[in-house]
Amino acid sequence: MTALGLLYPGHSAEDDYQRIEQLLGSDIRVDLVHTDIGEDAHRVDALRRMGSTDRLAAGVEELRMSGAESVVWACTSGSFVYGWEGAHEQIRSLARAAGLPASSTSFAFVHAVREIGVRRVAVGATYPDDVAALFADFLRAGGVEVVALRESGIITAAEVGTWGKAELFALARAADHEDAEAVLVPDTALHTAAHVPALEKDLGKPVLTANQVTVWEALRLTNRRVNAPELGKLFTREPIVQV
Repeated sequence: MTALGLLYPGHSAEDDYQRIEQLLGSDIRVDLVHTDIGEDAHRVDALRRMGSTDRLAAGVEELRMSGAESVVWACTSGSFVYGWEGAHEQIRSLARAAGLPASSTSFAFVHAVREIGVRRVAVGATYPDDVAALFADFLRAGGVEVVALRESGIITAAEVGTWGKAELFALARAADHEDAEAVLVPDTALHTAAHVPALEKDLGKPVLTANQVTVWEALRLTNRRVNAPELGKLFTREPIVQV
């Protein structure tokens, strides 16, 4: 059994993780601890408070007691708002507090882009334009070329959590660009786990979403690679050809 530990802010789309756990198989457990969201606002000052060391450390002991083998801060905006270096320090502090390998959803996106072998991406963000721009800056710092960026101007995670399939597909289609090799949809408050393969078929290219890459990153930290095509190209391993 591989146990994955996630720190998730508030309550919006946490049921995505239950769905992902079911799709991964019986030997993987996704343990989720809710952190204090504070003020629910996609505003830089509020997001930096939400991702503070004290708030993340508060949930670490529960994950340790659950037997988690890795821990991921399951929040995109609450990590990239610190910038590339600041986000590194955030996960270093988390790793020290947990005594476990640690990461965040922001770094998960960078690592997932590399995993699927692309470089140029389009981003469909639920955030206001200034916050979305910070995510694009973070990706560029990680060596990812952002060829298109679409913002939605949504202020609260609570509102994002009410979005369904129609809004998700509209955002991804609006974000897509002919030069993009993949489309990225950040925000762990957005329900996406049930729709990744359909999105990829609709757009004709890989799609990376926040909750999907978060679990993949937690698995990566434990050196697990899982074949789960129901979660899209990121989880689809090419068969080994015997020569």
